[in-house]
Amino acid sequence: MERHGDEIHVTSEEARGGATPFVMRYVLVLSTALAAALMTIVWVAGAWSTNRVADDTPNGVPTVTATK
Repeated sequence: MERHGDEIHVTSEEARGGATPFVMRYVLVLSTALAAALMTIVWVAGAWSTNRVADDTPNGVPTVTATK
């Protein structure tokens, strides 16, 4: 900290109150990747556990037969 008359000049680390290590970027990337993986697991597990349409209908669309 330097004082020039009425002005006080501080470095960026002094103004923030501490250092900002590069490791925080790794924490951000890792936590984002883990959150995406967890959401994917939940989505896939939910899709597997739902009731499915019978296999005899193409693409899950029931067929309509005309009767006279």
